[in-house]
Amino acid sequence: MSRYTQTFSGLILATILLPTLANADTGLFVGASIGSSHLEDDFSNFNIDTDATAYRFVGGFQFTDYFGIEAGYHNFGDFSETIDLGQALSRTEINADGWTLGGTLGLPLNEQVSLYGRAGVFFWDADVEVNGFSIDVPEDENSYYGGGAKIDVTQNLSLLGDWTRYELDTIDSDVISIGFEYRFGR
Repeated sequence: MSRYTQTFSGLILATILLPTLANADTGLFVGASIGSSHLEDDFSNFNIDTDATAYRFVGGFQFTDYFGIEAGYHNFGDFSETIDLGQALSRTEINADGWTLGGTLGLPLNEQVSLYGRAGVFFWDADVEVNGFSIDVPEDENSYYGGGAKIDVTQNLSLLGDWTRYELDTIDSDVISIGFEYRFGR
């Protein structure tokens, strides 16, 4: 294929796609959310089943209505539970947070409402204390995935509701949250 044929083909493709991209929900965005994180696991016979307040900050770039990338910070909050061991009580406290890097897939339902999915890698660290003694948890990276719905309130501002599962080695934490997303340059 000659250079002129490639250029001509590129111009035709750009002409076809330009109206779609002009109307697409594209550009830089930032967002934040708050919600409830749930942790349920058995740590060496210490059964933990508790909730904490979680929050997330995110930023990214939406390439089309259907695809974007995101990076952010997520804090699970402070999980704490007192476990009755018969003769004694054991106090367990866990705090985990970290950074995310991933992609998003969107499905617009109409001009104001869309569904989305997200997945990526979570780079995390945790602090664990049992009866005041710290347990060393090495930093790690694991996957996260989830989805939700987005409702445009204004041209630049959307409300979000979502569920995300973070896999932390052998522990899974589910986070249900509400938040907002602000898009620049629309």
